[in-house]
Amino acid sequence: MADFVLPVQYLRLIAELLAGMRVDVPAWLGRHGWDEAGLAQAEGALPYAAFQALMRDALASTDEPALGLLVGERLRINTHGMLGYAAMNSRSLREALVLFERFVPVRTTLVTVRHEVEGEQVRVHFEPARPLDELEPLVCEAVMLTVKNLVDHITMGACPVRQACFRWPEPAYVALAASMFRCDVRYDAGWSGLVLPLAGLDQPLSTADPASAEEAVRLCQRELDRRHAEDGLANRVRRLLLDKPTGFPSLVVTARLFNMTPRTLHRRLQDEGTSFAALLDEVRHQLALQHLKARQLSLQEIAFHLGYTDPANFRRAFKRWEGVAPSAYALEAARQRSRT
Repeated sequence: MADFVLPVQYLRLIAELLAGMRVDVPAWLGRHGWDEAGLAQAEGALPYAAFQALMRDALASTDEPALGLLVGERLRINTHGMLGYAAMNSRSLREALVLFERFVPVRTTLVTVRHEVEGEQVRVHFEPARPLDELEPLVCEAVMLTVKNLVDHITMGACPVRQACFRWPEPAYVALAASMFRCDVRYDAGWSGLVLPLAGLDQPLSTADPASAEEAVRLCQRELDRRHAEDGLANRVRRLLLDKPTGFPSLVVTARLFNMTPRTLHRRLQDEGTSFAALLDEVRHQLALQHLKARQLSLQEIAFHLGYTDPANFRRAFKRWEGVAPSAYALEAARQRSRT
């Protein structure tokens, strides 16, 4: 699987949105090596660096901080290919949520989706799969709004979303967010996701077509298997480490999990231009940024979660990554959030 997945058709939709906002789309694309003809004919996935550059430029060109909401409002079920079709034909909302959790990497590797039952409610979590920095609100708001609209569509209002929660501070466009989500909206919630009533999770859906859903799931699985088959060992090791955000497996254990010797694992990673130590360092860096932005753990707790027995070693590593101490980074991140 490619390290980053985002179908080009999403970029086409964003280009249409920007055109309606009177942005010079040819100039916007041209600044990043694209043109309208190439975009219309392009197939496959958008590179991550191109995605970052285009989205930052789109925010600057529109001067619209709520751009993610506007993108999410334009995303419909048929935008999401076989995954959207499978969800639409699911027998219950629980089945649709499980499909999204399982197959969202087929559509994008920007976020992960998971749901959990908590008392009489269901929390659907949307978590960045990589550091998104200032693009996190744009991405999460777009994904969450499109999933919220999908839930409304397939349940026909029988399982209304009660709340939309975001882990960053309340923006100036909070009233717009509330009107578009059409439910209670909370910021500075410590997590990002949707809250639904448990009672509606297993109600039969009138749109259900088990045979069509089964065929769509088969096609989604085929695509997921194809992406895994194209995957490099470095990406597989990276995902393994990210799946173990505490208690990272050692080189020896990782090699055993991939059914090879430590020497073979080391050699194959070298062939891909990296090493186990470099991948572990990269994952620690990524998780450190996420923890500091979430503001839920102390620096000592973050150091422990990342496998540093001495917090001083974590501080040294972070200064090597970012050029500043973790406390200074957290303070600056808080300042930036307050200006959002």
